[in-house]
Amino acid sequence: MLTLVTLILILPLAAIAQKKPATLSGRVVDENENPLARVSVTVLGKRNGAHTTDSGTFSMQVPSDKAFALVFSFTGYKSVQRNFYLSENESEYVVVRMERGTGMLDSVVITDQRQRREASLILLNPKNAINIPSPGGGIESLIKVFVGSNNELTSQYSVRGGNYDENLVYVNDFEIFRPYLVRSGQQEGLSFINPELARNVSFYNGGFQAKYGDKMSSVLDIQYKKPKTFGGSAYIGLLEQGLHFEGASKNGKFTFLIGLRNRSNRNLLSSQETKGNYVPSSSDLQAQLTYQINTRNSLELLGNISQTKFTLIPQYSQLTSSVFSPLFSANLGLDIFFEGREEDRYRTNMIGLSWIQQLNKKLRLKWMASRFENDEKESIDIMGAYLFGDRSFDKGKPEFGMITNPLGAGVYQNFARNKLNIGLYNFSHKGSYDQGRHFIQWGQSVERQSITDKLNEWEYQDSAGYNLPYNPSSLELSKVLKAKADIDILRLSGYIQDNILFHDSADFTLQAGIRYNYNDLNKEFLLSPRIGFSWKPSNWKRDIIFRGAAGLYSQPPFYRELRRYDGSINKDLKAQKSWQIVGGLDYNFRSGNRPFRFTAEAYYKNMWDVVPYDIDNVRIRYFGENQAKAYAAGLELRFFGELVKDAESWVSLGFMRTREDLDKDTYYDYTLDANNKPIDSTLKEAGWLRRPSDRLVTFGMFLQDYLATNKN
Repeated sequence: MLTLVTLILILPLAAIAQKKPATLSGRVVDENENPLARVSVTVLGKRNGAHTTDSGTFSMQVPSDKAFALVFSFTGYKSVQRNFYLSENESEYVVVRMERGTGMLDSVVITDQRQRREASLILLNPKNAINIPSPGGGIESLIKVFVGSNNELTSQYSVRGGNYDENLVYVNDFEIFRPYLVRSGQQEGLSFINPELARNVSFYNGGFQAKYGDKMSSVLDIQYKKPKTFGGSAYIGLLEQGLHFEGASKNGKFTFLIGLRNRSNRNLLSSQETKGNYVPSSSDLQAQLTYQINTRNSLELLGNISQTKFTLIPQYSQLTSSVFSPLFSANLGLDIFFEGREEDRYRTNMIGLSWIQQLNKKLRLKWMASRFENDEKESIDIMGAYLFGDRSFDKGKPEFGMITNPLGAGVYQNFARNKLNIGLYNFSHKGSYDQGRHFIQWGQSVERQSITDKLNEWEYQDSAGYNLPYNPSSLELSKVLKAKADIDILRLSGYIQDNILFHDSADFTLQAGIRYNYNDLNKEFLLSPRIGFSWKPSNWKRDIIFRGAAGLYSQPPFYRELRRYDGSINKDLKAQKSWQIVGGLDYNFRSGNRPFRFTAEAYYKNMWDVVPYDIDNVRIRYFGENQAKAYAAGLELRFFGELVKDAESWVSLGFMRTREDLDKDTYYDYTLDANNKPIDSTLKEAGWLRRPSDRLVTFGMFLQDYLATNKN
C-alpha cells in the first residue's frame, strides 16, 4: 500500500485560486537496483515531506510553475538532491539511485561483508544472468565464468576438480536435482532456476559450512523474491521466451510469484556437424506463494512443473582433418549417412511447503516438507554407414568435396530403450538462535529416495564386412547394457554450527560446526566437522581480509555411482570422502573514484574411497567401486571492478591440477630383442593419472557496459 503524503506550500490566496499543484512520484533504489524503504523525501528549505514505502515508491504534490528541489536522505547513504520545474497538473515519474556513504550501522556492515568473510563465497546478481550473452543463459552461465567450462550447451558445471554430480543446488532451502539420463548438452532443457524470480544468489566453490549438504565440490543457494507490489516482466528471444508476474494483497499478508518459460535450441543446433532435423523443446511453470498468518507464523509454497522433449532425425555428417608433414600431407575425410531417429523426454515435478516461526527476535524455526520426482525416457535407434578416405578440394573437378580415395568403410548402430523414475520425499527442520556474538544454527532431515529404472542399450559395429569384436562362430555386440533396478534408500542427516563474532568491529569471525549422515543402503554413518574463519587487521590502512576454511566432506552414493559398467548395482558402495583446506585474501580499493576488488584463494583436496568414472559429453559412467584415491590443488585469482559506473565486471583466472591413483592398475612393460620379440617383462603400476575433470588453466571474463542515456 502506497503512502501518499501531500505537501502544501503556503502561497498567496490569489495564487491558490489560480494555480493547481503538480504531482511528482517515483522510486528510490540502491546501487543494485534494490528498493529502499523509509527514505526521507523533502522539499529543500521545508520541514514537511514524505517517506518511501517498503517497495521504495513515493508520491507527493509539489508547487507548479516554479523551480524547486527535492532532497532524498537515508541513514548509511549519501543524500541526493534533484531539481524540478513542473507545470500545472503535470505528473512526472523519476527513479532516484542512492549510493552508500558513511554513518552505516554495524549490522549493515556485517551483512555487506558476508561475501568477503566467508571462504569461497561468491554473491551473484541474478539480473546479470538475464543479460549474459550465452547459449545456455541462466544463473549457471554466470557460474561457469568463474569455474570454467568446455561445453556452452549444458547448464552443468564442474568445480575444482569435481564432476557434475558433486554440486549441491538449493532453492528456498529445498534441494534440487537434475535429469540423469541426459547424454549431451543439446538434449538439456531449461534449468530449474528462473533468474526472473531470484532475489539472492550465493555460490560456494568449496569450503562451505556444515549447514549445507553432503557433496564434495560446491553449493548454489538461491532465494526467490517476496514481492511487495504488483509487477512483472516479459521477454522474447530467438532461443527462449518467458514472462513472470508478482504481487501482494492489500494487507501484505499474501504474496505470489509466478514464472513461465519456453526454450528451443533448434536454431542453434542447425549449425551442428551432424545435419538433420532437430526438434528440441523445453517449458516450465514455477510458482511461489506465501501467507503471513500472524507476526510470528508464515507459510511458503514452492511448486514447479517442467518438461523437456528432444527429437533428432539425423541425415548426414561430414568431417575433415588436414595432415601436414615434410613427408606426407592429406585431407582426410569422414562421411556418415544416417537412418533412424532419437526421441527423449524428461519430466520434473516438485512441490515444497515451509512453515516458518519467528518466535522472537532471536529464535527462528523452519519446518519443511517436499516431494521431488524425475521421470525420464530415452528411445534411440540410429544406424550410420561411414566412408573414410582422402577428400578432394579441387574446385575445378566434379568430385570436389567428395572422398576420392576410400581407406575404410563400415556400419554401426546405436540402440537404447531406457526408463528412469526417481521420487524423493523429504521432511526437514532448520533453526537459528541469535545470541549476540554467537549465531547458532541447526538442522535435521529425513529423506526417502525411491529409484526405479530399466536400461536396455547396445551398440553394433561392422568394419569392412567384419563384425567387431570379431568372432567367426557368433555375432557379438561391441557394447551391451541391460539392467533393472528398484532401490529404496532412507537417509538421515543433520548439523549444528556456531558463527562467532569476537570483536564488535568484526575483526575476527569464526564458523565452526559438525554434520552427520546415515543411509540404510550401505549402513554407513559419517561425521563431517568443518571450520572457517576471517580476520581483518585493524591497524592496517588497506582494506584487506584474510579468510580460510577446512573440514571433512563426504558424498554418499546416489543413482549413477551405484551402477557398475555392466549395469549391476553395488549396494555396498561407500561414500566418497575428502578433507579440504582453503585459504586466501580479499582486497578492496578505489581507483578513479570507483570501487575495485581483488581476491585470491589457494585450495587443496585430498580424496579417498573415490569411485572412478568416464565422461562422454555430459554423460558420466562410474566404475561402481571404491577403487581409487585422488587429489586436487589449485589457485584462483579474481578481479572485480566498475569499468563504467554502476556496472560491475570481473575477470577470473584459475590454475588447477587433479590426479587419481586406481587400485590394481598394473601393466606389463616388455623388453624386446633385435627382432622385436618380447624376451622379458616387468610388472608396473600406472600411478597417478589425470582425472577427466583436470584443467590446467581456466580463464573467464564478464564485462558490462551501457548507453549513457539508457542503463538498461
